[in-house]
Amino acid sequence: MTATAFAQELPSVVVQPHRVDLTFPAEALVEAVQQTTVGAQVSGRVIEVKADAGQRVEKGEVLMRIDAREAEESFRAADAQYTNAKLNYERNKSLRDQKFVSQAAVDKARSDLDAATANRAAAGAGQSHATIVSPLNGIVARRLAELGDMATPGKPLFTIYEPGGLRVTASIPQYRLSDLRKVTTARVEFPELGKWVDATSVKLLPTADTATHVSQVRVNLPPVPEATPGMFARVHFVVGQAEKLTVPASAVVRRGEVAAVYVQGADKRLSLRQLRLGDAVGAGEIEVLAGLAPCDKVIAEPVKAAIALKNPAAGK
Repeated sequence: MTATAFAQELPSVVVQPHRVDLTFPAEALVEAVQQTTVGAQVSGRVIEVKADAGQRVEKGEVLMRIDAREAEESFRAADAQYTNAKLNYERNKSLRDQKFVSQAAVDKARSDLDAATANRAAAGAGQSHATIVSPLNGIVARRLAELGDMATPGKPLFTIYEPGGLRVTASIPQYRLSDLRKVTTARVEFPELGKWVDATSVKLLPTADTATHVSQVRVNLPPVPEATPGMFARVHFVVGQAEKLTVPASAVVRRGEVAAVYVQGADKRLSLRQLRLGDAVGAGEIEVLAGLAPCDKVIAEPVKAAIALKNPAAGK
């Protein structure tokens, strides 16, 4: 079998100008729409860790336990104070009925009882705060404390996010804002994943950074299971449409700074043709600025084309 005959069996694409979206790209970061940082509310040493980064947790599930002995002692003291205040109030009520004390003494005893009741309730709440639970259904993004660490009120322990709701936030310079105000659609590219998704909404925030003079745009996403907060993404804001010549990105051969495709001519012979490429214009498509003409037949599998061109007997 000759190289020409083998080329006839290779899948190919006949390139033609067609309408594509005109876009301008902006780099962005993936964020969780619903994310929370769980912090300690009592002091104590971490004595048990039951969750780690990447783990899915349910609302109310125990994540960590803190040594609650100090909180327990505070509760016992508050409980003893409450018991004493209650007895004192009852005693003063009895003495008032017997005309031995004034109403003012009873009111003072009642005030002391109310304060003791509040202190007891606060101490009981502090005791319960020694068990750290998840406030939502989600995934643990980060664990910020280890077994044996000292927890203090306000210290972050876990970051948890809801994976079903993700968005990307892009920073747009002021000179592009006039174009962006007309934008209603966008496509989001995840270069590391090789994935494109259509945005569900585009929202320009009505503020600008005083130092960099850029505004933020929030682009909401449909469910993307592979995406995680902090991942890099590229937003392509759609500003119009135009006729352009494109080729599949998978058909392009890159050698350093040179880009080329294998083209099958009218005589069925293969040749490697250098291209000047523009921007990506969609999922798997790249604009061709020079090197191809309408109706050219581009081989879709460049590896097989290279084998056929190098070894005419490859298809035997």
